[in-house]
Amino acid sequence: MRGENCELTAAVHAAQSGDEAAFRAVYRAVHPRLLGYVRTIVAEPDAEDVTAEAWLQIARDLGRFSGDADRFRGWTARIARNRALDHLRARGRRPQETCADEDDLADLPSSADTAEEAIAALDTSRVLQLVAELPQEQAGAVMLRTMIGMDSNRAALLLGTRPGAVRTANHRGLRRLAQRLDPFGLDGGGVTAAV
Repeated sequence: MRGENCELTAAVHAAQSGDEAAFRAVYRAVHPRLLGYVRTIVAEPDAEDVTAEAWLQIARDLGRFSGDADRFRGWTARIARNRALDHLRARGRRPQETCADEDDLADLPSSADTAEEAIAALDTSRVLQLVAELPQEQAGAVMLRTMIGMDSNRAALLLGTRPGAVRTANHRGLRRLAQRLDPFGLDGGGVTAAV
């Protein structure tokens, strides 16, 4: 991921200088995961429009951004989340609140990397579809932590919760995804055994 981060950082800086090819590279690198994140907040028919609105703001404000690839992913996710919440408010619906009580934090994640195993088992569109079916706090955490690659502190700021709650929601979401991939435990020690 380090090489990918260096390339994205360089492309962002070039795009800020007006390089259209660099902006296209930034868009191709970030858009699929950003759209997947928006789909966890907004219903499918509107997700692409909301993401397009986010990209309009990203393009408009790109010159004011400063930071590396990780900061850029967080910045774009925050913009997309704000556009999605604006969309929901405009439609008169409220998003599900993300919260976890103190007992939830006691359920610490395992050391196994279920994220890699679950994502490797499916293609991206199927993963995004399954993630969108998770409870909203888990879907948001999985998208930000696992799919976009944000650390738990940045994801917590974006989601308006604590880092521990994000880690817990991410772990539980990944565990649910693993169970969905193999509901009968037939993989003989693969994904579900890692959970």
